[in-house]
Amino acid sequence: MKNLINRQSISLWYMAVLFLSVSLQSCISDVEGSTTEISTVSNMTAELTAPPNVPPPVGARKAAKLIVDMEVVEKEGEMTDGVKYIYWTFNGTVPGSFIRTRVGDEIEFHLKNHPNNKLPHNIDLHAVTGPGGGAESTFVAPGQEKVFSFKALNQGLFVYHCATAPVGMHIANGMYGLILVEPKGGLPPVDKEYYVMQGDFYTKGKYGEPGLQPFDMEKAIDERPDYVVFNGKVGALNDDNALTANVGETVRLFVGNGGPNKVSSFHVIGEIFDKVHVEGGDLMNENVQTTLIPSGGAAIIEFKVQVPGTYLLVDHSIFRAFNKGALGMLKVSGKKDAKIYSGTQTERTFDPDGTMAKAKPAAEAGENLAETTKVLGKSLEEQKAHGKKVFMQTCFACHQANGQGIPGAFPPLAKSDFLNQDVVRAIGVVKHGLNGEVTVNGTTFNSVMPAQSLSDEEIADVLTYIYHNFDNNKTVVTPEMVKSQSK
Repeated sequence: MKNLINRQSISLWYMAVLFLSVSLQSCISDVEGSTTEISTVSNMTAELTAPPNVPPPVGARKAAKLIVDMEVVEKEGEMTDGVKYIYWTFNGTVPGSFIRTRVGDEIEFHLKNHPNNKLPHNIDLHAVTGPGGGAESTFVAPGQEKVFSFKALNQGLFVYHCATAPVGMHIANGMYGLILVEPKGGLPPVDKEYYVMQGDFYTKGKYGEPGLQPFDMEKAIDERPDYVVFNGKVGALNDDNALTANVGETVRLFVGNGGPNKVSSFHVIGEIFDKVHVEGGDLMNENVQTTLIPSGGAAIIEFKVQVPGTYLLVDHSIFRAFNKGALGMLKVSGKKDAKIYSGTQTERTFDPDGTMAKAKPAAEAGENLAETTKVLGKSLEEQKAHGKKVFMQTCFACHQANGQGIPGAFPPLAKSDFLNQDVVRAIGVVKHGLNGEVTVNGTTFNSVMPAQSLSDEEIADVLTYIYHNFDNNKTVVTPEMVKSQSK
């Protein structure tokens, strides 16, 4: 009897051990359980990418020990044409390299401070559960390296940044980036993925003032940025650097906001976001026009492109887009679908009070010929006045009130050799649009100007206004000249 009891006890003990073993294995393999119990199966060196690129998706790989090498580099760069700035960077770019990992990974993080740097730095990763997000473990002097490890416990898109005092100054000089922690099995596949991060910069000189511009602490404290930009500079995502996609493709944007001060109202002109992972987390919003991204926050944005053309990425706090630099481009190629978007179908003059075509009294003899030119019964002064209204409604946002344009995005109209050399060409650009490279006053631009939905008279008047302002050559453009320019 005693032997029987012993055998039963041993049997029960064995079953208990077996059950515990199976349960533990289930915990290890199931990410939906306690992520602290997920074991890593291999060592990997993380592939890090400079913006706007992202590393390949994690996919179905198992949790691993992921080694991340990051170097702090203080370097001079270009904020916009003729404007230099000393950036403080992670891996030499603003934002810093994109880090892609998954829930359950153990990240061994190496932070190196280049010997030529002047200051100590560290890193605070919002994906870290631990004091300072790693900042306490990574305070590193020039020429030194610090290493620490953390477990990726929560999925989502997280900001990282330098947290060395004064923290705001380190962030304002470009020390921020994104780390993506994917769920078990990875994110659903899409056709294109891009990395975009907004930041605000504070310089001693005003926007566009040339030369090497130092950081302005007073402006930063007062939250008065001279530049609000994507990926570290004006025009970083414009022209040849524009994001690209083809009609029918799905696009996923990993969008962050380094701040240090301003909230981003992120919007893509001409698109609706199918899905938005609000603040980079699990909460999903659908059919979104503009999404709010806090300073130190992020969002994952997905949409399908269905119409070819150039789409503008903007901070819809809109003066930041057209006056401070928060503007990028997504160029979509492919076939048109008139059922989704027709383009201009009809063009006609709108004359609500019937006065446009009425003749005015003839000019008195002896008046200056240029001042008595009649266009549809209007004097030159009346034509310029109407042209100014058209300019302010149609051209102002891109070319600015004094015609200086936006560096890296839209060419100047002021003292424009492109306009003054060939009025016929200028008419064609306004009437039919322009796509591709154009050189204005020695600077090459590669943005898109769509055909304007203006009547021949409106085109004549706005061009006459432009030619008679901004130190241009005072050409008078008539509706007949515009009408003669067929495509």
